[in-house]
Amino acid sequence: MCGLVLLALAGCTTQQSVSPLQTPEAFGRVGRFAVRVEEPLAPAQAVQGGFTWRDAQGRLELDLTNPFGNILARIEVTGKSAILTQSNGGKLEAATPEELVKIAVGEAIPVQGLRTWLRSQTVAEPAMVRVSRDDQRRVTGFEQAGWRVELSRFDGMGPRLLILSRQDGSKKIVIRLVIDGT
Repeated sequence: MCGLVLLALAGCTTQQSVSPLQTPEAFGRVGRFAVRVEEPLAPAQAVQGGFTWRDAQGRLELDLTNPFGNILARIEVTGKSAILTQSNGGKLEAATPEELVKIAVGEAIPVQGLRTWLRSQTVAEPAMVRVSRDDQRRVTGFEQAGWRVELSRFDGMGPRLLILSRQDGSKKIVIRLVIDGT
């Protein structure tokens, strides 16, 4: 987690933005994130900022920004690899986005899960358990792959508030995503 805090506090230079992915199946969201990790006998670690999520034709681009709007890192995911480019030009690469985030920040974050959860889609594997739905039959909560996921404030594209939590031994991880737009 310390790596995530350092990543968020590192360089304040802005990278040039990549043009949005323009296709009929394109999916994009813009919002804010907060990550908090709590462990016994240690001060809680937290980081927050913004994000721009662009997902189309099997390619994901995710820009992470500091609270001032400067791009700290860009994550690009294709079917073959996941690459993180930091604002200082440093790069990390892994086979999957989960491996990449684990290398970069030291914590397992369910990136592939987020690709479906942001769209209010569900996946069969691993199985979702303890599923709750609202009166419109939308999934509002479930557990999957060790994460408790709560979805709310829906618009036409999916949830506008996602809260993910995981208890990993004595460590508790909470990720909050607030969607501000598309």
